[in-house]
Amino acid sequence: MKTSGFRIVPVSTEIADAARRELNMGAADHALITVDSPQSSPCRHCLRWAQPGERVILFPYSAIPSGHPYSETGPIFVHANECQRYSATNEYPADFREGRVFRAYDSNYNIIDAEIVNGSEPEAVIRTLFQNGETAFIDVRSVTRGCFTFRVEPA
Repeated sequence: MKTSGFRIVPVSTEIADAARRELNMGAADHALITVDSPQSSPCRHCLRWAQPGERVILFPYSAIPSGHPYSETGPIFVHANECQRYSATNEYPADFREGRVFRAYDSNYNIIDAEIVNGSEPEAVIRTLFQNGETAFIDVRSVTRGCFTFRVEPA
């Protein structure tokens, strides 16, 4: 479904490639994992669930820059092998329609609202959060683990 009015922003290819390089250089905070169960390891670059048997890199990521009260570093996954960055930025990713929390932030990186999406239309929730003129972007995160999944920005 077209999102109209906003765009999906996955983790950049530069960040995914840097994670692969860091892993190959032996970075202690980058772990290579073989996925053993479905819907356990979402790649933040291609925005799809890694399948059992695929390898992913688990590493720390900061969606909000340091120096702000809501900045935090948390674990995310990217495929260990190169994958295509999610390019349907005008469509909400099919793999993440449930079990997500949407945190709306203002331009100073302060949380101004949040909604849980579980069984509802994520596009409608995004539109509602962007109706507040102070909403600069929305970070989509896992409801159960709280990990960053992707960002939504106005189109």
